[in-house]
Amino acid sequence: MEHDRTLSAVFPVLLRQNGGTEQILLHRRSNTGYMDGRWDIAASGHVDRGETATEALARECREEIGITVRPEDAVFIHLCHSVERSGRKTYYNLYFRVKAYTGTPVIMEPEKSAALEWFDVSRLPEDMIPARKRDLLLALAGRTYSESLQAE
Repeated sequence: MEHDRTLSAVFPVLLRQNGGTEQILLHRRSNTGYMDGRWDIAASGHVDRGETATEALARECREEIGITVRPEDAVFIHLCHSVERSGRKTYYNLYFRVKAYTGTPVIMEPEKSAALEWFDVSRLPEDMIPARKRDLLLALAGRTYSESLQAE
């Protein structure tokens, strides 16, 4: 039996306090071929060959929203093992709380991101990617592991 080849993606959870409310930074996907038009966690992306997860997170933050995150300022908060039953793809989605960063988040890849906004964690947008919303809420509730089984 052949071992499964898996993909890994990182999700930087950037939170701030605004008027006593906790907010998260999201972006609206555009021209990516996956869930375009939906809100997603800003600066999420794949782990490249030869990178650690926190190195990938720092790179994605720099490339996609122009901020500098040191790998040591990324604290692991959740892992979702996402499996397509068809066997086509398996993902390990790693969520990290970003404790500190420098710079101001801006859209660096306008061809892939139509908007960048802060949302109250208690009022996430209805058109957020459902799996991402689920994982985020689990992470913020302190649950460090989940599984997602998908028909396709």
